[in-house]
Amino acid sequence: MRAGDRAWNGAWSDERAMRNNLVVLINPNKLHPGIPPIALDILTTSLEQADFNVEVVDLTFQRDRWREVLGDYFKDRSPLLVGITVRNTDTIYPQEQRVFLPEHKEIIDEVRRLTAAPLVAGGVGFSSMPFALVEYFGLDYGVKGPGELVISGLASALRRGEPATAVPGLIINTAAGAEQVPWAPGLPATGLRRRAPKEVPVVNGETPYLRRSGSTFKVDNLRYYELGGLGNVLTKNGCPFRCTHCVEPDAKGDRFSRREVGSVVAELEALAGQGVLDVHSTDSEVNLSFVHIKDILRELVERKRTRSDSPLHRLRLWLYCQPAPFDEEFASLLAEAGCKGINFGSDHTCKSMIEGWKITESDRTYYSYQNIQAANGLALEHGMLVMHDILLGMPGETIETVYQCLDETLALNATVIGYTLGIRVFPYSPLGIRFAAESGGERAIRGLQSNTATAPIVLTPLEACRSAAEYERQFMFEPSGQFRPVYFFSPELPEDEATLSSPSGRWTRTLELMRDHVPEREHTRVMLPTVPGLSKDDNNYADNPFLMLQARLGYKGAFWSRWRQRDQIMAEASQGDLALSPSGRAQQPSIA
Repeated sequence: MRAGDRAWNGAWSDERAMRNNLVVLINPNKLHPGIPPIALDILTTSLEQADFNVEVVDLTFQRDRWREVLGDYFKDRSPLLVGITVRNTDTIYPQEQRVFLPEHKEIIDEVRRLTAAPLVAGGVGFSSMPFALVEYFGLDYGVKGPGELVISGLASALRRGEPATAVPGLIINTAAGAEQVPWAPGLPATGLRRRAPKEVPVVNGETPYLRRSGSTFKVDNLRYYELGGLGNVLTKNGCPFRCTHCVEPDAKGDRFSRREVGSVVAELEALAGQGVLDVHSTDSEVNLSFVHIKDILRELVERKRTRSDSPLHRLRLWLYCQPAPFDEEFASLLAEAGCKGINFGSDHTCKSMIEGWKITESDRTYYSYQNIQAANGLALEHGMLVMHDILLGMPGETIETVYQCLDETLALNATVIGYTLGIRVFPYSPLGIRFAAESGGERAIRGLQSNTATAPIVLTPLEACRSAAEYERQFMFEPSGQFRPVYFFSPELPEDEATLSSPSGRWTRTLELMRDHVPEREHTRVMLPTVPGLSKDDNNYADNPFLMLQARLGYKGAFWSRWRQRDQIMAEASQGDLALSPSGRAQQPSIA
């Protein structure tokens, strides 16, 4: 019997479900520096509004004793429902290619052993391949996209003893595999339309999310700040743009779900009041919904002007932005609101690369190198630090376009520039759909690569697959079941034929040429990929040795803001004999 057979056949038979009010949310993310699981605060807010008792079991700071923590917790609890957030399926870093699914499955299997409650998972990583992961993890249910309304609906149905098949959009693990309940009558979830249609609300945009610190069995935002240096905030969800590499419109929704302006500012004020003074945006670049983010900043500035005692005066903002739209008014508002740094998703500077890649919902390219220059200049003029994330190796990339991009980004005088070579290919990104169509289940596409591939990578389009799960699996697994996350590196880059023809070839020559092209004097302010993919010079967050030491020393703010000082900071850690295992609270004084 599959894990979800009971759910698919009707209501849970245990009458205690109708009397039980406890929903348990688990964060299995063991990466460091720890990232506050804002998704669990969002879920907690909606579930508590629906009169559920919600408890969070956070394993991030218990990664060496997670099994003991789970055993102690479930020893005297019988919840109605257990939810697991899967933020990342893998590092998506093209050189390292570390997969997190086995350790997540280990945790889920242990939870399954400890409780008879049904299990549901969601999160942005999960939403990139939800049908395959429902089956791989052996879950009862899954949620694709924002989950606060769907999971509240599921918990309410279980409490009333009603079948889960009445919850719109819910993915259910049946005897025939993972299947999705239609989002609305007459609207079957077929083809690529697995996410909620525009007419169906999926987020709670009006209510301030409850952000707590120091509360038992809740997300401890202050602890994350103390140990990781950042808090976080969501201003909106989803994105209607169609950038060819991006998974966000599929995983988070293909429209902007904007939060109420006052709710966002109230949340920021609450975090600052708890001592979380450096807060980073978590949504797709905030300025893509330009009027909305300006309204948030105006409200924040107004509160600072009219309330001298507001903790917003101590708040430091760090934001993701695109190079356009970005104007003088926006830069001024950012500065007055307390923005200290902007991470631009610039991706590339060459017109030939940006066109057809960075596009709006109407297929219009929405910025140029001139926009990058202008936004960079405005941010620096208003006293903000600036980082540009650059993505090299997309289709059409040559060593000439690589060199042009390196030269033009180095000329920007930005604080930091992070270079990545290669791109993770996801099932429902435009790039993934394209490659599956071109491969047609028969042909290996040059440039598709995985470090663990043992055979040519052949992809089959969704319409030719027996199920959505089968389609999704091929982007993470080989037919044998071995992990094989799919990446792409431009075959027009100067690698030898043995590399280009091998499914596990490594684009090491291009890495060498990139490093040689960047002048030695610039190496302190750039992130350059290495072959192992996990060094103090890599633009790879997961367990990065520099970032872990920086956090343990008590530095606060965006990790890249002190990138130029990384050698000194690591030397400081060495002199203090600082261990790399960040399992408890930092003993070093905070350095703001």
